[in-house]
Amino acid sequence: MEGCKKVKILVTGAGGFIGKNLLRRLHNEGYSDVVAFDLGTPPEVLDSAVKDCDFVFHLAGVNRPKDAAEFMEGNYGFTTELLSKLSEAGNKASVLITSSIQAELDNPYGKSKKAAEDYIFQYGKQSGAKVLVYRLPNVFGKWCRPNYNSAIATFCHNIARGEPIRVNDPNTDMHVVYIDDLLNAFMDALKGKETVENGFCIVPITHKAKLGYIADLIKSFKESRNNLEVPYTKPGSLETKLYSTYLSYLPESEFSYPLKMHIDARGSFTEFLRTPERGQVSVNITKSGITKGNHWHDSKNEKFLVVSGKASIKFKKIGSDDIVEYIVSSDKLEVVDIPTGYAHNITNIGDGDLVTVMWANEAFVPDRPDTYVENV
Repeated sequence: MEGCKKVKILVTGAGGFIGKNLLRRLHNEGYSDVVAFDLGTPPEVLDSAVKDCDFVFHLAGVNRPKDAAEFMEGNYGFTTELLSKLSEAGNKASVLITSSIQAELDNPYGKSKKAAEDYIFQYGKQSGAKVLVYRLPNVFGKWCRPNYNSAIATFCHNIARGEPIRVNDPNTDMHVVYIDDLLNAFMDALKGKETVENGFCIVPITHKAKLGYIADLIKSFKESRNNLEVPYTKPGSLETKLYSTYLSYLPESEFSYPLKMHIDARGSFTEFLRTPERGQVSVNITKSGITKGNHWHDSKNEKFLVVSGKASIKFKKIGSDDIVEYIVSSDKLEVVDIPTGYAHNITNIGDGDLVTVMWANEAFVPDRPDTYVENV
């Protein structure tokens, strides 16, 4: 709803992991009247915001204090203070609060979260304000602080830097939610379209996996720079979200990595990516006047795309003397399929280097190359 963009929004805990991501999402979706409150923000900012805000994202809380008593002070105490200020101002703004699945557990953190839940539910009944309580599992994604209270953030940060990680029990069940899925739920709630089960708001998309699986998967992301295997990235999968998270923790000095170039007088051949299910992608550079190929395949098939230069790609069906020729160049990008059962070659007929992106439907295996010499 376009009118929804005009609401005034208060975000507490704005400097935290979820808060930072939420502020960017609100900005990206056109919400301009947003008040960010966090530790160090002058108290008068909060006092002013509670008077006329329309919606409150109450994300502020304590999850790793020096003293266990701070749990109750930070999670319950500040919640009561915030709601009291809203009440005193006569403001019945909707209030969304992030709780935790640990609210069901008998520990100091869980007790403080449960106390805050009970208070806000009571506040909603007494004031008539709409309250939305999210009991969140472990949240992961970009900008989460490593070596603090998120195993995934720690794994990503340490593995990306070659530092050790600690997995006490690989069979531990992890219930996690990706930051973007959480923000999607928050945006729905802001528009009055929250999903509710048993009185609590839920994030419709969460994931469950073993801790050991998550750790091994993140290790495989680092190894993919060596074996060139592209991680499983089905849209919406846990694996895809973990890979996006891992990349956000790369040291800024290590965004790039070298590839192994096979260089000779004819040019070079460099493998770029490979997958178990979708084959491999390589970059072939051919010097002017040079011909490469002159072979054929039983089952392996390829696609050639000339991205720089001009080439002649010739085919000869095995058992025939007829030649089929395609002239292609970077002036008009087009893909040439390389069918099975046809000997084929590629010749650089331009003046400069010929650069061809080549895809093969299966990654190269040295002991079964499926490649047979045959001149075209």
